[in-house]
Amino acid sequence: MRYQLRDEQGATHSVAYLMLAAVPVVFLTGIVLPAEHPVGWVVATLLTCGFMAVAGSAARWRPGWIPRVWWLIAPFAAIAIIAGMNFASHDASAGAQLFYLWPVLYAANFLSNRMVGLVLVLISAGHAAVAFSTLTPAKALSDWISVTVALSLTAFVVGSLRNRNDRLRQVLESQALADPLTGVANRRSFDLELARAVTWARRGGESLALMTVDIDYFKKINDTYGHGVGDQALQVVANSLRVVARREDDLVARLGGDEFVVLLRTDRAGAGKAADEVRTVLAAVDGLPCGPPELSIGVAVLPDHAGTPSDLQAASDAALYEAKQGGRGRTAMARPPAPRQGAGRHNEISAAG
Repeated sequence: MRYQLRDEQGATHSVAYLMLAAVPVVFLTGIVLPAEHPVGWVVATLLTCGFMAVAGSAARWRPGWIPRVWWLIAPFAAIAIIAGMNFASHDASAGAQLFYLWPVLYAANFLSNRMVGLVLVLISAGHAAVAFSTLTPAKALSDWISVTVALSLTAFVVGSLRNRNDRLRQVLESQALADPLTGVANRRSFDLELARAVTWARRGGESLALMTVDIDYFKKINDTYGHGVGDQALQVVANSLRVVARREDDLVARLGGDEFVVLLRTDRAGAGKAADEVRTVLAAVDGLPCGPPELSIGVAVLPDHAGTPSDLQAASDAALYEAKQGGRGRTAMARPPAPRQGAGRHNEISAAG
């Protein structure tokens, strides 16, 4: 994360618009307005304008052509151009230093705090080189301190606002992917994680277990004790399921009503132990007017019972149905998928041969 770009699309647009807007400004201030036009200065200005026009156009319309590292070094290239032109023109005016605002704002918005600090150091050094070679020592010192402090405060304010927005976005993302009552993941989050987990299991040849959990006679709890107690029962079950989701990538989700799922990076034996542990933890719960809720649990494992996310869900749902049909309050393991008819006939023919 230290040197990671925060928002590549935003950085691309920022670079494109800055460079395209800077072309007429540099041409106007470098060639049109000055009274004298040294050949070397004119050539350097035209080359700078050409570079910015090409780079800005590429960033705007063909960003894929530009190496990704460019978006990290863009503010440093801008500092070099600004400092070089200020030094060549011996311009230490406030207007010339305002161009440094772009690399400061860019770094504060898209780069890490360490990179922002490096940008400020280079800007301060670049301005010092111009100021102390152009102004009197006292004036240069005052001007250098003023510019450095002003740009540092700008970076601090922009960085603070960026961090605040990041925190707010994280809260919103968390709320969008969490069940508000129990705090576990919601269906949307589960669907995303299930697809990712199945890809992980296939790639590494690992096992992935899915437990589908229903609270037995949940409607009776609501009807007898009220929805407040029903909500407490849901929260207790969610907390009990969290106990077995120990790995960082394990997931507990509430799909709706009294239905939960638990996604575990484990095999069939591990899933069976997890189901037993959930019951043990839940049995020790005290304080619910309805007593500890009983659970029906269906377990399916990839690749034993399924090979795709939808098949894994279907196998786990079928096992849950079997657990309910068997008297509830029990755990049922999914059955291995039946062999395809064509494959069975092929095996019979092979055996006969």
